[in-house]
Amino acid sequence: MVFFMQAGFAMLEAGIVHPKNVTNILFKNMIDASIAAICYWLLGYGFAFGKDREGFIGDSNYGLRAVYNGSGGGGSDNWQMWFFQWAFAGACATIVAGSVAERAKLEAYFIYSTVLSTFIYPVIVHWVWGSGWLSAWGAYPDSQGNARPIFNRDERSNGMIDFAGSGVVHMVGGFCGLIGAIVIGPRKGRFGPNGEVHTLFEGNTTLQSLGVFILWFGWYGFNCGSTLKISGNLANIAGKVAMTTTIAAAAGAIVTTLLSKIVTGVYDISMGLNGILAGLVAITASCSVVNPWMAFLIGGGAAFVLVGGHYLILKLRIDDPCDACVVHGFCGLWGILCVGIFCTDANVQYAAYPNLNTACGSGEQFAVQVVGALCIIAWVCGTSTFLFLFIKYTVGFRVSEEIEDIGLDASEHGLSTIFPKAEQVS
Repeated sequence: MVFFMQAGFAMLEAGIVHPKNVTNILFKNMIDASIAAICYWLLGYGFAFGKDREGFIGDSNYGLRAVYNGSGGGGSDNWQMWFFQWAFAGACATIVAGSVAERAKLEAYFIYSTVLSTFIYPVIVHWVWGSGWLSAWGAYPDSQGNARPIFNRDERSNGMIDFAGSGVVHMVGGFCGLIGAIVIGPRKGRFGPNGEVHTLFEGNTTLQSLGVFILWFGWYGFNCGSTLKISGNLANIAGKVAMTTTIAAAAGAIVTTLLSKIVTGVYDISMGLNGILAGLVAITASCSVVNPWMAFLIGGGAAFVLVGGHYLILKLRIDDPCDACVVHGFCGLWGILCVGIFCTDANVQYAAYPNLNTACGSGEQFAVQVVGALCIIAWVCGTSTFLFLFIKYTVGFRVSEEIEDIGLDASEHGLSTIFPKAEQVS
């Protein structure tokens, strides 16, 4: 189900870009999944879940060698863990495609996707989901001393809670996309000389709707599947996760639609669809540790983040055709903070976190979430800035204006159908 989300991203992005760039955006989605598979097999999984090195990065099991060369043999759960985590890595990489759509060179995209899947993303996975310094899956030192809580070193404290990836997956992809959009610059004609915003293409709402509903369906694998097993109490947790995920998505759609009507005077289906995604992204971190009414507030709050963020980046003249940095980056940040705002100690313990936790009641959990979110932003923005600038001044990041006019389908893929220059809709 998580891998099927690639189809959702593909349809959503194909419905947003101009028809002269549809093949190009679909190709990028295909290559993301393929590059992520090879990179996560060779190095990424080892960096994410290998033997801990000072809480920063893993350093073993490259190419899953420890599984088929060691005592684990064919019975190791690393096989299914790699498959599940590869789907997450592919989803993270695909997010950026929407931010730099319609003007990025394919060669540049290959380099970015490789580095993100191999290094940038796995480091965050190790911090939060592995045995790194932010991990909540062992918030006090075990017999090997691997687990490192942020503030305290006893069984009452906790690491950062990000159940299914608001921070690990969506903030990483969203903020990487934000930096990419800033470095590559806006599409030709997107902004006027005085800051006015021009709509270049109205979009195909049929494809957008199909993509979002595929993503919504896949999100149940994304969130419910993060229990890793469906047995005993974990089955009950998965059921709760399914409900909170649904409530947050619905709240995001409804509140975004109403806000959009107030701001623009019309019911904007594209914003409503993004509202669904905003609610899904926001609930992903806390879906196992909040109650349904909390999920409603989290999804509704994500709508305000989405609408506000949409107009903020336009004001700053940042061109993100799919609003990926807002939907995934900003709403992912909101989701991480919501864990500290809404979680209860009882819910955290019920969700099978492995420590005797009192961090929610003491307020420590909110502080941990803030520290974790800031560190993710710093890591992603720092590494991706270096990466995109390196690409820009070596192989080049952006296509020429002539290629942008005729479309990337013709220039990069040799398609014979040439569209006229894009005209501004407004």
